[in-house]
Amino acid sequence: MARSLFITGTDTGIGKTTVASALAAALWRRRIDVRVIKPVETGCSVDAEGSLIPADALQLRWAAGRESDPLDVVCPYRFQEPLAPSVAATRQGVHLELAAIANRINTLLSSAQLTLVEGAGGLAVPLTRDTTFADLARACDLRVVVVVGNRLGAINHARLTVDWVTHAGLDLVGYVVNALQPDPDLAAQTNIEVLSDLLGPSLGVFPFIGHLSRTDAERLRLADLAEHTLDIGRLLG
Repeated sequence: MARSLFITGTDTGIGKTTVASALAAALWRRRIDVRVIKPVETGCSVDAEGSLIPADALQLRWAAGRESDPLDVVCPYRFQEPLAPSVAATRQGVHLELAAIANRINTLLSSAQLTLVEGAGGLAVPLTRDTTFADLARACDLRVVVVVGNRLGAINHARLTVDWVTHAGLDLVGYVVNALQPDPDLAAQTNIEVLSDLLGPSLGVFPFIGHLSRTDAERLRLADLAEHTLDIGRLLG
C-alpha cells in the first residue's frame, strides 16, 4: 500500500479538503492507520483567546478519527491572512523553511501506514520565498493527487496542473473531479468527459456535499461517499 498521498488542487477553494477528508474517513473505517497533516494553513480565524483556528486541518483531523492528535502536529504553521504561505508568513514575521516542514511530514510518514498531506492552493504556490509545494512533494517523495474543481475553466487548470506535476518529476496518481455546486451548469456537465479524453479516466467524481458537521454520522457519510465515488484501490496503489 502507498505510504503517502499529497492532495493538491487546480486552484484554491475547489475542494481539496473535502476530497482529502472523504478519503481519510474511508481509510479510518477500513481500520487503516492514517495520519493527516496540512503543514501550512492561511486564512485562519481567530478565537476569543486569540488562537488561530485552521478549519481545514481540524476537518482533516476529525475525518481521520485523529481528534487526539496535537494541532501543532496536524497543522504546525498557521496564519491569519488568506495569502500564499510565503507571503502570509513574511507578513506575520515567521520564517518558513522547506527542510523543517519536510522533516515534520517525514516524521509522520515513518509512524503511520499512510499519511495524507494537503497543500495550500496549487503546486506552484510559493511555500517559501524560493520553493513551492511541488518542491515539498519532491522533498518528501509524496505521490500526488490533483483535485479539479468542476467549473468553467477546469479543463485548462487541470491540464496545466498535470503538466506541472510531470515537469516537476513527481509521481502522479491521478485526478479527482469535485462538484462545486448542487446543480451543475453546462460546463460542469461536459467537463468530466472532456477531461477523461484529455487526461485519461479520473479517480472519481465527488459530489457536492455542502456544509459538514463534525459528527460520527457525518464521518460515516463521508466514508460511504468515498467508497462509492472514488477508486480507492488506485489511490492506495
